[in-house]
Amino acid sequence: MSIKKKVSATLAAGAIFSGSMFALTSDHSPLSITADEKQESNVEVDKKSPKNVIVMVGDGLGVGQMEIARLLESGKTGDLFMESLENVGMMRTYSDDNFVTDSGAAGSAIATGNKTYNGGIGVDAEGEEVDSILDLYQNEGKKVGVISTNTVTDATPAAFTASVPDRDGQDEIARQMLDQQYDVLLGGGADYFSPDSQDGTDLVEEFQSTGYEFVDNESSLEESGTPDKLLGLFNDSYMSYKTDRDELNSEEPTLEAMTDKGLDVLSQDDDGFFLMVEGARIDHAAHAADATGVWQETMEFDRTVEQVVNWAEDRDDTMVVVLADHETMGMSATEPMDIEGLKDIEVSPEYMAQQMEINEETGTYTEDSVKQVFAEHADIDLSDADVDEFLTTIQDDDGEVYAEYRVGWEIGSIIADHYKVGAISSEIRAESGTGGHTGNMVPVFATGAGSEDFEGVMDNTDIIELIANSAKDNNGKGPENSNGNGKDKGKGPNK
Repeated sequence: MSIKKKVSATLAAGAIFSGSMFALTSDHSPLSITADEKQESNVEVDKKSPKNVIVMVGDGLGVGQMEIARLLESGKTGDLFMESLENVGMMRTYSDDNFVTDSGAAGSAIATGNKTYNGGIGVDAEGEEVDSILDLYQNEGKKVGVISTNTVTDATPAAFTASVPDRDGQDEIARQMLDQQYDVLLGGGADYFSPDSQDGTDLVEEFQSTGYEFVDNESSLEESGTPDKLLGLFNDSYMSYKTDRDELNSEEPTLEAMTDKGLDVLSQDDDGFFLMVEGARIDHAAHAADATGVWQETMEFDRTVEQVVNWAEDRDDTMVVVLADHETMGMSATEPMDIEGLKDIEVSPEYMAQQMEINEETGTYTEDSVKQVFAEHADIDLSDADVDEFLTTIQDDDGEVYAEYRVGWEIGSIIADHYKVGAISSEIRAESGTGGHTGNMVPVFATGAGSEDFEGVMDNTDIIELIANSAKDNNGKGPENSNGNGKDKGKGPNK
């Protein structure tokens, strides 16, 4: 797959964008496209529209995850900050080839307005490259960036910054990020930039040679000032769970710290910016039915939403959109859920898996270590039969023990069952090509300049149009979404 295509300053007549007509002629839209006598269209930034756009993605965050986090954080009368945003909608998430999406197809639909197959990144259903809203804003001279608690090359950030036929191509995604010179890249995934992944090339050194400041821990991030371009890689893989950072003596920055730095760097440009911020490990915790982890990761994401909205509240030029890409594991706050028991758990199921000892003769975990870990970290006393069943579920068809994160899924499901958390079963998850995603609709919240149209039921392909066609006129008339809500609909992506 070739390098991520860019939208040129002069587009062919009709303004082909993301594989469809992108007609933005309102004097309130961020990008105004009009044809001249030569059948060409000039792209111009409209000064009346949001100069800055911040899209915040809670990966896997459904209403069940929100309710679990709210209850564990502050009880039934508490609130999440994101719930206070004035514009609220619900979004369908299906992909081109499945009614349940993966993060690649979901992120691509949000970023490009095109449905694609599960696993596709920045491509349409036929595998053809399409451009994202980030590309369009960068092409207009605006600074752009992505921040994630996953690898910075994983599905959601990649959907905004790259085009590859398969989301597993994270080494290629890293190269495309270098080629396109995005201004801020912060998250995990250092392994994909290393010589081992890049045929002997140290991609970090390549970034530095083109003018990037490079940081790799919380201290260096704080001390980096406001460089023109910033690359931060804070873990070889995805960043550590909030629940594990004390145990690991982690030196990784929080999502709040990364976002604060990203805003500092991007807002230096008077022309404006586009920023995508992902709370990625909500999804990872949900895959393990880990209500405690969902609580901690969702609260970090919610605090970051509050931080961003507070940054933007005294401005009239910034739009903030908060949404999920899909829901994971059908999580819910059941009536018998043991809130206090869940709050006493201090580490992730993945961390628990790392503490179990392997029996060299059998190739699986020792029974004593399994019992000890469940008792110490989850306050659960397993019987011999329970241990036997667990040791069976953590092996593949060849009898090999799963990777630790997959073992963590099974540990988490046992804990969820013990503490009465609502979640789909381990058996259903095992049959799922997405590892437990669902087709449930997810929430969308928005505030700031041009956010009035984020209301009602929408499709994930509507998001790019609602951003680009925002603030259509002073009477609040905005583009019609896929269910016919709204007025004065323009031709948008994937219609």
